[in-house]
Amino acid sequence: MADADPSPPRTRRRAKALPLPDQVALVLQGGGALGSYQAGVIEALEAAGIEVDWVAGISIGAVGAAIFAGNPPETRVEKLTAFWDKVTSALPSFPIFPNDQLREFVHEWSAGFVALAGVPGFFSPRHLPPTFAAPGTPAALSFYDSTPLKATLDSLIDWDRVNHGPVRLSVGAVELESGNFRYFDTAHDRIDARHIMASGALPPGLPPVEIDGKFYWDGGLVSNTPLGHVLDNQTAELLVFQVDLFSSAAPLPHTIMDVMAREKEIRFSSRTRQVTVERLKLRDERAAIRRLLAKLPPELRDDPDARDLAARSAEQPVNLVHLIYRANAWEGGSRDYEFSQRTMREHWAAGQEAVAATMDRSALLAMNIATGKDAAFDLGPG
Repeated sequence: MADADPSPPRTRRRAKALPLPDQVALVLQGGGALGSYQAGVIEALEAAGIEVDWVAGISIGAVGAAIFAGNPPETRVEKLTAFWDKVTSALPSFPIFPNDQLREFVHEWSAGFVALAGVPGFFSPRHLPPTFAAPGTPAALSFYDSTPLKATLDSLIDWDRVNHGPVRLSVGAVELESGNFRYFDTAHDRIDARHIMASGALPPGLPPVEIDGKFYWDGGLVSNTPLGHVLDNQTAELLVFQVDLFSSAAPLPHTIMDVMAREKEIRFSSRTRQVTVERLKLRDERAAIRRLLAKLPPELRDDPDARDLAARSAEQPVNLVHLIYRANAWEGGSRDYEFSQRTMREHWAAGQEAVAATMDRSALLAMNIATGKDAAFDLGPG
């Protein structure tokens, strides 16, 4: 990408391996059970001394984001651990099988158990099918009851800290009647458990959530990443850690389960990739405008149209770090609702590994931050 500003920005703090700009954001995708990868990322970022000012999430990313913003640094990992231990408590840590086909069978069986029994502290199956419920009621609009999630969130999150603490929180959801995407943001909204539940209310499994007379579904129906919201509201030099739960690249499918998995990866990762590519292209175009304006003689720079272009093209530098979960061969199309303890722990460890690999290769990122350059990075393993 083009340079945003040749003058080095001031850095107000420093992590163990990186200078940190004035804003550091953590962007968390939706992806159900894969969200434990995000928890591993959070633990590793904390260990690396990276102080996050702003966390934005969609769906399960909204849950992790709220736990992050609603707890002080010294208890965040403890609260994330409590959440993931609870939601995986119904499925034990099964033995590891050396054969991928056997492991995939256990994986799919675990997902089938979730489909029948629900997830502790998250959602539970309804006693009657939706077709037997009174039209317009939550029971008629979903197969599961998400009421348990509210109690779980309230037990793990200090909502006063969320709304008045040092970390900004943004979560996205879709309003049913208009189909419009909406961000709830502590910069201008008071957020509670309803907003987090709305961001993760994926139909037809979970019911819509009412907020101020309107009903909301999972934000992933429109966009699985809140990156655009963060960039639209950037006010200073920015470092973004974007945690991607679905990889855009994968081998050619060989089985029907591979097809289901690949379809989901493309559907969710393509939106993330599209947002990233479009935003980086826009920044390149704005940088070109700024370079041209700098060449104008003083009398033309004062022209109203030139001043308008200068205002429209002004922006602060951004460095975007992708931390991408790359699925194992045995993980099929149900990987986002396979809530077993062993898989959760493996996802968590993978998140830690991704941050460690990024920190090991962070010299270029550190240089870009120090000199005020724009760039996007994938420095993780693989």
